[in-house]
Amino acid sequence: MRRLAVTAVSAAAAVLLLAVGCSSGDGDSGPPERSPGTSASREPGGSPAPQGTSPAAPAKGSVKVVRTVAEGLESPWGLAPLPGGDLLVSSRDTGKIFRIAAGSGKKTELGSVPGVSPAGEGGLLGIAVAPTYGEDHLVYAYFTTDSDNRIARLLYDEKRPAASQLGAPDTVLKGIPKGTIHNGGRIAFGPDRMLYAGTGESGDQGLSQDKTSLGGKILRMTHDGEPVHGNPDPDSVVYSYGHRNVQGLAWDAEKRLWAAEFGQNTWDELNLVEPGKNYGWPLAEGKGGKSGYVDPVEQWTTDEASPSGIAYVKGSIWMAGLRGERLWRIPLAGTKPVAEPQAFLDGRYGRLRTVVPDGAGGLWLVTSETDGRGAPESGDDRILQLRVT
Repeated sequence: MRRLAVTAVSAAAAVLLLAVGCSSGDGDSGPPERSPGTSASREPGGSPAPQGTSPAAPAKGSVKVVRTVAEGLESPWGLAPLPGGDLLVSSRDTGKIFRIAAGSGKKTELGSVPGVSPAGEGGLLGIAVAPTYGEDHLVYAYFTTDSDNRIARLLYDEKRPAASQLGAPDTVLKGIPKGTIHNGGRIAFGPDRMLYAGTGESGDQGLSQDKTSLGGKILRMTHDGEPVHGNPDPDSVVYSYGHRNVQGLAWDAEKRLWAAEFGQNTWDELNLVEPGKNYGWPLAEGKGGKSGYVDPVEQWTTDEASPSGIAYVKGSIWMAGLRGERLWRIPLAGTKPVAEPQAFLDGRYGRLRTVVPDGAGGLWLVTSETDGRGAPESGDDRILQLRVT
C-alpha cells in the first residue's frame, strides 16, 4: 500500500505538461523519483527585508498527524478557516464550496460558484475569508472562466438552505491570463488587510516579464480590486513579477511575504517577496546569481517538491509538495534558513495541495489525490490536522 491509512479520531478526541518540462504543471502523473536531500540556497537574493526580532526556529522539528478532519473530498484546492474554527474548502473541478465542521468533520455544501470553467489546472482554486467577515460575511474566490482567471467575492448566508447559501459573484478583478496549465490561484489577506494573489503565466512565458500583464505575478489590491498605496506602480495591482506559477503565499512573524512557485525542469523555489522585484522567470530558474533578478531563499529539484500551499507556524515555513508528496519544513532566523529543510510525511498521503495554520500552533493539510494526477485510494481526498514543532 502506497501510504499508511489513517483512522479518523472522534470529535471529542479532538496543488501540455510534457511539452514544457517535468514540473510544468502540478507535477507529472508518474511516481516521483525519491531523493533523500535537497539542494538549498542559504542566502536570499536581492535586498532582503530587515531582520526582525523573532527568535530563530530550532534546526530540527517534528510533525504528528493528530486526526483526519474530513475525507471523501473531490479535487479540493483552497482552504479558508472561518471565525469559530470551521473550514471552507473549494473543489477545483466541481466549482463548489463546502463547509467542514472542525470538530465532527460534517460536510455542508454552500453552493457552486457561477462561471467556473474547470479544465486542466483551472477551475475553482483559492478561497479566502475577508478580515471583515464578521460584518459582511464575504468569501473571496479565485477561479477560471471561459475567458480568464478572476477574483470575485460572494456573500455567504448560513441561514439559507444547504447548497444555496452563496450569493451572486461580485467580480473584484478580471483579466488574469488563463491556460490549461499555470493558472496560479492562491489568494490571501495579508497583515495589512489587503488582498494578495499569486498568478501563473498560463504557459506563455513572456507574460512573466511583461509588467502590463497580470500573468506570472504576485498582485496586491484592496478588497474592491483596486491598486494599493505603496505598490511599485500606484496605478497597478502588480506587486512583484518574473514568476512562473505562484501557488503559495504566507507571512512570517515580522510581516514579510513568502511565496512558493513551480520551476520547470530544474528548480522549484521558495522566495522572499519584495515590492517591485523581478524573480527571473523565464530568464532565471533557481539560484543563478544573475544581476537584476532575485534568487530564491531555498530551492528543490522538481521531483522533490512541485510546491503548492505554504504556511508560517512556529518560526518555520511549511510547504506542501504535489509531485514530491511530502511536507517540507524550512526553519528560519529572520530571512535566512538556519538549517537544511526537513521533509515529513514522504509518500504517506500522496500529493499535498494546501497547508494553513490551524490557529493553535498547528496546521490544516489538504491532500490532492483526486486531481487527475494522483492515485486515489479509499478516503481520498482528506483534510488532516497536524501538530508541529
